[in-house]
Order: sequence, then structure tokens, then C-alpha cells
Amino acid sequence: MANPRRTLTQVLSGTAYRNIRFSDLRQLVLALGFRERTRGDHHIYSQSGIVEIINLQPDSTGMAKPYQVRQVRELVLRYKLNLEEAE
Repeated sequence: MANPRRTLTQVLSGTAYRNIRFSDLRQLVLALGFRERTRGDHHIYSQSGIVEIINLQPDSTGMAKPYQVRQVRELVLRYKLNLEEAE
């Protein structure tokens, strides 16, 4: 399992959308302070102060879906989320 800081760097680079494991993206979202609830293979994340929810599902190979990585990136940039505030 990768370090959430390393995964955040990959997500923010905008070049590795297809190369991020679902488990790593999940750990990043949790490290950013989101709460998780699971329904089947759907992992749904919410956080107070953020209107949008994040709905993630792994693809058949255990990787994160590229469009979901982009959604996480957009939320991180829009709300200026970082790991220091979440800790």
C-alpha cells in the first residue's frame, strides 16, 4: 500500500490517472478526512463543508477508474484539501 502523500502527488500531477490502485486512492481519500460508507463495491465518501460526495468503485483489475481519479483531483484543488489539515 502506498503512502497517501505519494498518491496525492500522483493525483495532482494529472498524468497518472490510469496507474493508481483503488486501495491507494481509497487510503488517500480517508487521509484527507472523508468518512466512508460501503454499499456493495461502491465506496461513498463525504465530508462536512464539502457539498459533493465521492463515489468510488474498483475496476476489474483492482485499479481506480481514471474518471474517478480526476474527480478526486478536482475536489482536492477546488477545496484546497491537504494532508496536514486532515491529520
